[in-house]
Amino acid sequence: MKSTDSLATPETGTHRHAGQVWVVESGPEGPALPRLPLAFESFLYLQPAHQALQPDGGPVLSCYLEDLEAGRTVAQLHLALAPEQGTARSPAQAPFGAVQLAPGLSTSQVHALLNEADKALHQRGIHALHLRSYPFAYDPAGAAVLAETLRQRHYRVTLAEQNYHLDPKRTYESSLHPSERRRLQKCRRHGLHFEQEPPFLLPAAYAFIQACRQERGQELSLPLERVQELFRRFPREHFLFSVRQPNGDWAALTVAIRVHEQVLYNFYPASPLRCNAFSPVVMLNEGLHAFAKASDMRVLDLGTSTLDSGPNASLLRFKRHLGGVAGLRLSWEKEIG
Repeated sequence: MKSTDSLATPETGTHRHAGQVWVVESGPEGPALPRLPLAFESFLYLQPAHQALQPDGGPVLSCYLEDLEAGRTVAQLHLALAPEQGTARSPAQAPFGAVQLAPGLSTSQVHALLNEADKALHQRGIHALHLRSYPFAYDPAGAAVLAETLRQRHYRVTLAEQNYHLDPKRTYESSLHPSERRRLQKCRRHGLHFEQEPPFLLPAAYAFIQACRQERGQELSLPLERVQELFRRFPREHFLFSVRQPNGDWAALTVAIRVHEQVLYNFYPASPLRCNAFSPVVMLNEGLHAFAKASDMRVLDLGTSTLDSGPNASLLRFKRHLGGVAGLRLSWEKEIG
């Protein structure tokens, strides 16, 4: 591993030292773990073990901001390098990457981290950086500090997406649009029910989800082998949930991911066209909502609704009808001089 230490200095007018930045390139064993314990729980996609599974082929540059006085790592950024193209991105292949911050960090401290990241990228011949950040709902204060820092650094927003989530502390059924409440009640009358499925059913579940997506002209972003590997490597973070009909057939399925102790992500929801009259995905989300509430989570992430051609208006409307709260997710780009 190649690593560099840099003692970053705060900007004028701040009162807290920015700390030390440790920049290290991945080696044969994969991306580097932080030297000091994290001051926060890492998002799943920013864990080095998950970074190592993101199929990119190039090295990963890990950048950690360390608060030496507290003995903690207070910010992290992992960048997948493509030296032949002169680009770096975060993530390589995951729903999001970018910079995760400990509570209370200032823009000055984030600047310190990014200054050292820029230096390391420039030394490696990287001239363009792409970041896809997490939804604001995950960490509203941290996302705002990161966005302001990137704006000050003249990053360009390449994509601004609407991201919807449910609040597990709110009553699910009372938040539904009347039309969706009627569909939920119809599911109950006809004996449909929510279940958590065992992981060994993943191949059959994947085939079901894939068939449902193909009916709608959509493709899955990951092959079965990749999903199986994620379940195998992170068994406590990946779940299969379903809605079954009285005869046992699946009416809806999803892969759900615990991205953080406070966040459950409804990653691969699917239902066949033959079940449209019931709209079993409404019951599926009811079960996810109950699971998230029982797990004391703060966010049930319904994801974005973006197609290649632009926003998916019908899916956005459906998420609003579920009681979804709209938020923002931003992607950024900058040329590195």
